[in-house]
Amino acid sequence: MATEPSVVERASDVLAISKLEAARMLGVSLRTLDRLIALKQLAVRRLGRRVLVPRNSLQFLLRSDHPTKDA
Repeated sequence: MATEPSVVERASDVLAISKLEAARMLGVSLRTLDRLIALKQLAVRRLGRRVLVPRNSLQFLLRSDHPTKDA
């Protein structure tokens, strides 16, 4: 029986992934991903109505330093 490849396996074959797939790969909610996009911390590409996250944008996000608020 053939099984569907996981999000991580499929992401290595494509140049850009959906917001939902990106959120799953990062282990965050879709709302958190939308916040990262709104704060310009995660670059996206729009193709018509679709919002795609380039793989290199995810890598850049994970490599960059993110300051936190002191509580």
